[in-house]
Amino acid sequence: MKTNVNPNRWKILIAVNLFTFMSVLDGSIVNIALPTMGRDLNIPMNQAEWVVSIYLIVICAFLILFGKLGDTIGKVKIFQLGGALFILGSLLCGFNHSLLFLLFGRTVQAIGAAMTMSTNNGIITEVFPATERGQALGWVGSFVALGSIAGPGLGGIILGALPWGYIFWINVPVGIFAFIFGQMYLPKDETTNKSRIDYLGFMSYFLAIVAFFGAIFVGQEIGFSNVYILLAFIIAIILFTLFVRRQRSISYPLINFEIFKNGNFSISLLCGFLIFVTNFFFNVISPFYLQNARGMNASHAGYVLMIFPLVQVIVAPFAGRISDRVSPMMMTFIGLVIIAISQVSYALMDLNTPLWMVMIFIGLVGFGNGIFQAPNNSIVMSSVDKKYLGIAGGLNSLARNMGMIIGISLATTILFSSMSSSAGYSVTTYLNDKPEIFISGMHVTFWAAFGICILALITTGIRWYRSNEQTK
Repeated sequence: MKTNVNPNRWKILIAVNLFTFMSVLDGSIVNIALPTMGRDLNIPMNQAEWVVSIYLIVICAFLILFGKLGDTIGKVKIFQLGGALFILGSLLCGFNHSLLFLLFGRTVQAIGAAMTMSTNNGIITEVFPATERGQALGWVGSFVALGSIAGPGLGGIILGALPWGYIFWINVPVGIFAFIFGQMYLPKDETTNKSRIDYLGFMSYFLAIVAFFGAIFVGQEIGFSNVYILLAFIIAIILFTLFVRRQRSISYPLINFEIFKNGNFSISLLCGFLIFVTNFFFNVISPFYLQNARGMNASHAGYVLMIFPLVQVIVAPFAGRISDRVSPMMMTFIGLVIIAISQVSYALMDLNTPLWMVMIFIGLVGFGNGIFQAPNNSIVMSSVDKKYLGIAGGLNSLARNMGMIIGISLATTILFSSMSSSAGYSVTTYLNDKPEIFISGMHVTFWAAFGICILALITTGIRWYRSNEQTK
């Protein structure tokens, strides 16, 4: 029997990818503008950093709810509403009124981003046939990579010509175009699952996320041994335990934990998380290395860093197309091998490494991610029943965003701890007169990233081996 294929599926992919790119981009583009924002708003750097932190925390806090709502009332409805909120939030963020107003705008923007992130993979999985799904999800993965890594480069280019508000306002015309384009081509929701929403469970999850990531961000500033930080971690653990117990005991959970019994789903989710942790080690280290240690200006460093997402954008769709025809598990394994090699390359770099070689190393990690991300996303979204596509997409995005936050925090902690050990005193920033101390800390940090890659590689390798044994 012939399956109906949506003739507008590639146009739908464009609409989805535009919002995917913008929502992920706004998690990283602001970093480069923080000093300028701090001066304009007359606030210290630690307060300015909350412009980044609140965006990531709110996204993580709402992804599960909107994934469930997507399954319940329709993924396309949630996606379209999220697009509208993201445009509104972007407009509000550009007005230079106060830190409080900016944080409000970022919260609105983040809620919209969570709505689009939690439903994009589910929409694509529904409208594309299995023979094209890997390629389509490869394009989604490409735009996620482009958004997550391109922020510093693109932000630097905008700041060079315009006030910092345009970092947000650039989303408005692009978002309006994407919204209108989506209205023309996005399909009616195919599957809905009319069930109650566990808002009480959501509140315990929401508060657990806020306590956990709040403790991480504030802990980096005042120390993780602070009694209030430790208390926040304990509260987060208690709340999350209550959330899990409630989800297992009610008939209408936000997360049906049965889906985690699917090994392919759980392992792919874990590996996706680990690789985003690894990628954000690079995000933390590379600006210090290129600008402080190598003396490059921000715009030139931005161009060099763009090699990563550009290579991934080129490679991922081809990798997705190949994974539609061969084993996706084999493709993820190959991608992880390349990413692991790139981390070793980073760990061996020093002040005398030729720039062309550094650029090859950066391209190598983009190449590995391009091969890994598309088939990994395809495995995640193809491993669950259609009625769970929304929550699966939400969990996939949650793993990615948690990887970003944990990666930034872990890399910063390892880098400065290692630098402090080398210097013999506490170090919390780059030491201009002692680049060798930074290089030493950089080596330790990238060897740690290599270890994280090896964990993902071993896990995927065992799964691939067992899959081959079962098919014999």
